[in-house]
Amino acid sequence: MNQKVLFFSTRSGLKLSESIAYHYGNFLGKVRFLEFSDGEYSPFFEQSVRGSRVFLIGSTFPPVDNLMELLLMCDAARRASAHNITLVIPYFGWGRQDHKDKPRTPIAAKLIANLMMASGANRVMTMDLHADQIQGFFDIPVDHLYASRIFINYIKKLNLDQLTIASPDMGGAKRARSYAGYLGTDVVICYKERKKANEIEFMNLIGNVKEKNIILIDDMVDTAGTLTEAASLVKKQGAKSVRAIATHPVLSGNSYERIIKSSLEELVVTDTIPIKKNHEKIKVLSCAPLFAEVMQSIHNDESISNKFII
Repeated sequence: MNQKVLFFSTRSGLKLSESIAYHYGNFLGKVRFLEFSDGEYSPFFEQSVRGSRVFLIGSTFPPVDNLMELLLMCDAARRASAHNITLVIPYFGWGRQDHKDKPRTPIAAKLIANLMMASGANRVMTMDLHADQIQGFFDIPVDHLYASRIFINYIKKLNLDQLTIASPDMGGAKRARSYAGYLGTDVVICYKERKKANEIEFMNLIGNVKEKNIILIDDMVDTAGTLTEAASLVKKQGAKSVRAIATHPVLSGNSYERIIKSSLEELVVTDTIPIKKNHEKIKVLSCAPLFAEVMQSIHNDESISNKFII
């Protein structure tokens, strides 16, 4: 007998979750939340999950409620005798804390991995982790998808001459080289030094951008400080145009204002995190079809190697 497949979503990820379920050919199950006056809440499923393959969908971006909802739903599914529980986490929050960079600090990404396993997850599916080694924090299978499959097609459709791929910092150099290698373009790298988190002290450019159409590649855009500084730098160095591509639109603080006032012609992101404001400079591409395809392959015990471009 075929195992029943059920989809459920956290409250913050409903739009993306509905789109994933639609592309899969399914629909979202209903989850209700019992709310207490002090802010505590308890989710419960309105249908049986016994013996089913359950996909719980939700990004774990701050505030912490988004993570707690996913953990509580996972615990509820386990205690309700779900046969298999996959956490589908388009954006893995706290992923920037993947190591100790100074004494007496946590490794939050490892803590989150432990919590997810303790809640009863059998598998995790995510996209463009800030650091690849986070996959090793789990003792269960992790399907690490890349938005390159979405972005490569978009870049090709732009049909830009003198295209050059750029990384806004040294940490993204490997990603930029992968894109450039696939597209057959040059690579330039922006080198930055920080005074503190989200504050750049200075930035230099490694490579030639004169009369080139530049595309900056990153895994996320938070305050947009690095991205807009890099865009300004390459423009000053003679670039013909500059665009940016980032998987996760965290977009905190005054990021929208920075992007609007920047040298960027456009910022292209996915819908792993719902954007707060719409603007003609910000284009959103959906990751729902890719997640749906991979979830179908996992349910059918098929290889997902063909889902990767770079």
